[in-house]
Amino acid sequence: MFTALQRLRLAFARPALPPATSPSFAAAARHPALLVAGVSLWLAVFGNLPLWLKLAQLPEISGLRGWGFGLAFAMLVAAGNALVFGLLAWGWLLKPVLVVALLAGASGAYFMASYGIVIDTPMLVNVLQTDPSEATDLLNWRMAVALLLLAGPPLWWLLTRPVRSLGPWRHLGHSLALCSAALLLAVGSVLLVFQDFASVMRNHTQLRYLINPLNSLYAVLDLAAQPLRMDTRTLAPVGRDAQRGPSYSASASASTAPPLVLLVVGETARAANFALNGYTRPTTPRLSARTDLLNAPDAWACGTSTAASLPCMFSHLGREDYQKRQSNAENLLDVLQHAGLGVLWIDNQSGCKGLCDRVGEINTRTLNDAQWCKDGECQDPIMLRDLASHLQTLPAEQRAHATVVVLHQMGSHGPAYARRSLPTQKQFQPECQTNALQQCSREQVLNAYDNSILATDAFLDQAIEWLKTHAADRPTALLYVSDHGESLGENNLYLHGLPYAIAPDVQKHVPWIAWLSPALQQRAGLDAACLQRDWAQRRLSHDHYFHSVLGLLDIRTSAYQRTLDAFAPCQSATLPR
Repeated sequence: MFTALQRLRLAFARPALPPATSPSFAAAARHPALLVAGVSLWLAVFGNLPLWLKLAQLPEISGLRGWGFGLAFAMLVAAGNALVFGLLAWGWLLKPVLVVALLAGASGAYFMASYGIVIDTPMLVNVLQTDPSEATDLLNWRMAVALLLLAGPPLWWLLTRPVRSLGPWRHLGHSLALCSAALLLAVGSVLLVFQDFASVMRNHTQLRYLINPLNSLYAVLDLAAQPLRMDTRTLAPVGRDAQRGPSYSASASASTAPPLVLLVVGETARAANFALNGYTRPTTPRLSARTDLLNAPDAWACGTSTAASLPCMFSHLGREDYQKRQSNAENLLDVLQHAGLGVLWIDNQSGCKGLCDRVGEINTRTLNDAQWCKDGECQDPIMLRDLASHLQTLPAEQRAHATVVVLHQMGSHGPAYARRSLPTQKQFQPECQTNALQQCSREQVLNAYDNSILATDAFLDQAIEWLKTHAADRPTALLYVSDHGESLGENNLYLHGLPYAIAPDVQKHVPWIAWLSPALQQRAGLDAACLQRDWAQRRLSHDHYFHSVLGLLDIRTSAYQRTLDAFAPCQSATLPR
């Protein structure tokens, strides 16, 4: 460890200099405060271009007053940078800290400007949980050019400047002086435009997430402090009292065969682009042609990213309580397993976010299928390949009661939407073929995305037909719900992950679809016609998911809430809950 630190120190050490007593050294060496001030100012001006562009669009700060407000805001950001760097950049850490700040600032500016995203804690979690395939989708030559322009000049200036050597106490005094000056500048800048500042920050809360790179630093600190706010080591038990209901009795069901339910977790599918929900384009031709499908057009996600939505979706708490939780807890899959059911998670994405840690799991990237997999990524139909044999890996005792399989899609994951559909599914043309969405027109982006929805339509239809073919002798069901939606250029926003309070509806409004075999409808005492009428006028959300799955499978537990069961209003009174 010591050796590694020494090497890192040498890597960032100042260039070889004349003796410290020589006049040339005195002329060449730069005071540490000058380097901090220079980097702070550069990041405030060029690293915050998305912030300044957003401010320029606000009508309330136009004209000369707007220029004055923008200048004061820039001084505030520069002062904030200097204050933070003055506290963190000490001794040989000076240049490494400033280098990291420049790279983080340039990267943040590029992504915020390109896709309209913001940098906050959930976005940081997304970054940390991104797998190599997803990360590759974001890399392109525009990003390289942007990083070179935004970080190249200050990095060259920083790394070629020798640093004046200061004693510990003198360095401390100078750092305190720098921080004090930065604090005074920040306070003075706010006071100069306080009325406008208070109004703008109150009415446009998204601006705080654009202050770069302080937004990234705050996200890191907030994530690091999470164990202080929540017990991350404890896994609270949920549904340990779970039992199979009366429908599992041989005398209560017409079919004695164990039920099989597929829970398809969609990825980045927004309800607005499903023809089932009134979209003018025929993006769901197969599903729309079915007469045995249940569709909920008014369904909403509990987050705007997979990392936020997926654990919340499978939780018993609901969105609001999930955000306030004091510890992690067992989830829907655990409760199903407590009840004695067989549970299997098949993943064609970046992992189950801890949901499947205690159940069976299969990752499609280990299957190495030449038909469905290419360039380290698989098309969703691979999850149906050998599904029957995968089910046999579950304990026979559990399978004898019921089996639940989660299929986690790649779906419409962006920005490389064109990779999410097969050549035979490219109905909408021309489509955007690059992950640099800025190079494409909005029509091209929309075409590529809609083709990915066509692929999901085909996959869901295929999954239903698989159930009808491979499980014709048992009660079966499919429930499809997406984790979150997507922005496709509306208000110059792309992708997803905005804070829930300010995210547009297209990032939160998701498709919710169910298919129930006649045998399962009879077993559960459900009226499909009633459900279709009810769902057509009812608002559903991820808050209903946990309880709806338990209700559909007739699992009795104190964690179940009938009021949040989407199937309960149309269940026969002869099967009381």
